[in-house]
Parts: sequence; C-alpha cells; structure tokens
Amino acid sequence: MKRIWTIVFALAILSAMPEVEACTGLLVGKKASADGSVMISYAADSHNLYGELYRFPAAAWSKGSMLDVNEWDTGKPLGQIPQAEQTYSVVGNMNEYQVAITESTWGGRSELSDSTGIMDYGSLIYIALQRSRTAREAIAVMTALVREHGYYSSGETFSIADKNEAWVMEMIGKGAGRKGAVWVAIRIPDDCISAHANQSRIQQILFDDTSNCLYEPEVVSLAREKGYFTGKDKDFSFAKAYNPYDFSGLRACEARVWSFFRQYDQTMDRYTDFIKGDTSKEPMPLYIKPDRKLSVEDVQTAMRNHYEGTDLDMTNDAGAGPFKVPYRWRPMHFNVDDTTYLNERAVATQQTGFVIVPQMRNWLPDAIGGILWFGVDDADMAVFTPLYCSIQAAPECFRVGNGDLLIFSWTSAFWMHNWVANMAYHKYSYMIKDIRSVQHELEGGFRQTLPAIDKAALELYGKSPEEAVKFLTWFSTTTADNATARWKKLGEYLLVKYIDGNVKKEQGGKFLRNAYGLPSSPDFPGYDEDFYRSIVRSAGDRLKVKE
Repeated sequence: MKRIWTIVFALAILSAMPEVEACTGLLVGKKASADGSVMISYAADSHNLYGELYRFPAAAWSKGSMLDVNEWDTGKPLGQIPQAEQTYSVVGNMNEYQVAITESTWGGRSELSDSTGIMDYGSLIYIALQRSRTAREAIAVMTALVREHGYYSSGETFSIADKNEAWVMEMIGKGAGRKGAVWVAIRIPDDCISAHANQSRIQQILFDDTSNCLYEPEVVSLAREKGYFTGKDKDFSFAKAYNPYDFSGLRACEARVWSFFRQYDQTMDRYTDFIKGDTSKEPMPLYIKPDRKLSVEDVQTAMRNHYEGTDLDMTNDAGAGPFKVPYRWRPMHFNVDDTTYLNERAVATQQTGFVIVPQMRNWLPDAIGGILWFGVDDADMAVFTPLYCSIQAAPECFRVGNGDLLIFSWTSAFWMHNWVANMAYHKYSYMIKDIRSVQHELEGGFRQTLPAIDKAALELYGKSPEEAVKFLTWFSTTTADNATARWKKLGEYLLVKYIDGNVKKEQGGKFLRNAYGLPSSPDFPGYDEDFYRSIVRSAGDRLKVKE
C-alpha cells in the first residue's frame, strides 16, 4: 500500500536580500497561557499556496508496506520509506493526540544541502504527526527519519508541541555524500513564550540538560570540520555556525520575532538596532518570560501584526497610500538612483495560504482537548475557526479540491477571504473597520460557545467516545461553513458600500434611501491631507485652479 504526497507548497529559501515567501511561528508554554493550554501558531506564507485543510485518517498498514515521499515544495518524487504499521489521524498540522508541528525555513549554509536525501521538511511534519503521541516522540521520529533516509531540505526551524510542552528544533543537512542532519531541540520553559521567523534562533546548547535539550552528536564537530566554529563547546552557537546573521535575516526575519516579544516585555526595544540590521549587537533570546499571560485571542492578534506603534509601522510612509495600507506588493526590494531600498516584511502578509493557532489542553480527553484554530489567506483578515483535532471530515469551505489558485469557488473560504481582502487593500482604513466588526462577531461567538461544546462533548465522551467525535465533527464543519457564508455576506456588503470610491450612507445597519425610495446620494470622502499634499508636490502648478 502506498500513499502519494502531492501537496505543493512553495517556500523560498532565505538568503542574503531574498524575495521572501516565508513563515512565522509563535509558541506559548502552559504556564504562560491564560487557561493553562500550550499554544503554537503558524502562517504558511507563499504566493503559490492554496489555503485548504489537509486531513489524514488513522489507518492500519500491512507489514512491508512502503510510503512514497514527494517533495512538499514541488511534488518531486524523492523515494520510498517503510510505512508504519499504525498511523494516527491528522487534521491540518495537528493530530488526534494533540501533537502539533509547524516550521519556518531559513536556508543557511548552501553547501550542506544533500540532493540524495529522501526526507524534506514538509514530509517530515506530516509523517511525524501520523506516527507520534507526544512532542518528544515527534522529535525522535523526525530525527530518526533523516538519519535513516537522508535530509533533502535546507535549514529549518520547527515548532513541536503537545498538551504538556513546546519545543523549538532546528535542523540542517550535513552536505553531499553524508546522510542525515545536524540538529538541536530546546524545550521552551512552561512559563515562557518563543517565536521564529525564517532565521535560526538557537544560540548556546545545554549539553548536560537532557531533559530540556536534545541534539545530534555531530552538531559541533561538523561545524569545526567545515570551519564555521573554532572555540570551546560551551561557546558554540548553532545560529552563528549554520545561519549567520546578515541584514536581511535581521530586518525581514528577527524583526517579526521582536514585534511579538515587545508586546509582552517592555525591555525588548533595547534590540531595536539589532532587528534593524546591526549584526554587531547582542541577539535576542530564544524565549522570554512574558509580563502577563496570553489567551488564544492574544496569539491570534499577534499573527495580525504589521509593526504597529513602532519605527517600522507600515502605515507611516508614502507606500501606505491615502488609505494607510500596511502592505507592500512584491518584490521586497527596489532600486532608486542606484540605491537599494526595502519593503518591510511583517507577520501578517497578503500571500498567506493558511494561518493556524493549535491549542492543546491537557485537562480534557485528547479528542476534545485539541483545537486547531484555522484560517485562510492574510492573517489580518482571516477568521480563526475552531476545529477539534478528532474530527472525521473537513468542512466544505476548507475541503481539498474545493477550488484552487486557478479555479474560483463561492464556497471556498480561501476565495471568499481573498475576495474581501483584495477589496480592502484598496481602501484599507475604511474597510478594515467593517472587517474587524464581523471578525470580532465570529471569533467572539466561537470563544463564548466553546465551553458549552466542551461540556456537551465531555458528557457524550463518557458514554461513547465515537458519538462525541461525531458531535465535534458536526460542530466544527458546520461552524466553519457558516463562517464562510457570513464572510461572503461581508464581501457583498463592502462592494455595495464602497463602490467607485464612494461611501453609502447607513443608519441602523441599513443603507439609506430618500423619501422617494431611491438610494440616498453617497458621501465622497476623497483623500486625507497628506495625500493631497503629495499630489501637489508631484504635479506642481499643473493642477492649480486659476482665478
């Protein structure tokens, strides 16, 4: 029996001055969260990724079965590996035992790539989810797979979490002709938060702390052999050896980590020069202890960040246009008069395929405890919809095959959210208020409803776990499809309200008509004063009204 992996997920390898198509991940320990849950997050960012919900049912496999492994980026066949006799159910990036795995690519030393390896990073994630009951077991599965079958990808950071703990693992190959990878995994303290965004983040390795640090034995010796490191083991830095800082690694990547940390540590602004590209400054820590505990809403909000309130705020220069748009279209860099400039790379970005916040709760049975908060497209305008990790079907709105990047579908959440977002990009300061209202309506409703759903499911679970799973499947699929239908209504509303640059008059949630039943004349808001001044500076006297 064989399983063909055909999901195409294009992520660029980060190098100096890249065209970044990249991902952001946050981690929250159980004592750093408001309710005691472990949480991680992930924005799967790519201009070629269609947002849909991958699902792998649990299965028993006959002895001797082989699994075809295809590269997640391209679909290229890489080889075969023995299939496990039993695989677990997986929904998105979370399995039935509340194990969740995400990643971000950083590339690193190009000479350490191995084109003969079988295990690419995407296949590692989904194979490990099908074979692991805990985060530690997932680390063991992933590292054993690359040791036995070779590592095909470049440098990666993985978030690996379960209902009790969260880990950051970093991995890179050993080079052509040397099977396997060097790697290190650090357990994030329960009372801390962490993050990664396409730049290696692990510095010192705690070689004697086997409870909180796991590593490949060759991790230092390979660096010595290659000339990346010459000091004592205690001074070894994984990041400095395998993914040295450069301007782009700081400004486009570490800056995103900083934007998260500074919300929960008032001293983080001391790293401002560092994240702006000064490689001589002290690096940020892998994790920090937050000054307050984080809710699932806090993590979702963090995924919508555009550097608001900082020097990098994307709404504060001419690129934002008259409607303060916190987005910049690619390419990431541009030249004017032989000088290269950049566009900021924020956490929330337009090319996101899907965005998730896996939440793991150890006080409930696994079938009820794991919630995959799942959204599609730009995190800023996504709706995080709760999907229980035990569900036996995907909602129609997230179903694989319901549209793709070249086929539009009115029942696809990805297309409905892209429709709304692409309208909003052209009148952001106006439309985002309407979008936030519906976003809060939906997500707030989910949070209010979940305690009752948990309770009902728990009562059912005591009588019949199968019936509880059916109930949670019904709730998750119905909720997601209803949220997508509501977003379609939002799109219709925005089109009517803001057509042709005007703004329709409203009262009590209804568009106004005149005394004769015809639509009232709309408002003509025009542009703000800053934009009008920029027009005058550009056009000079050409547009001046003469007396």
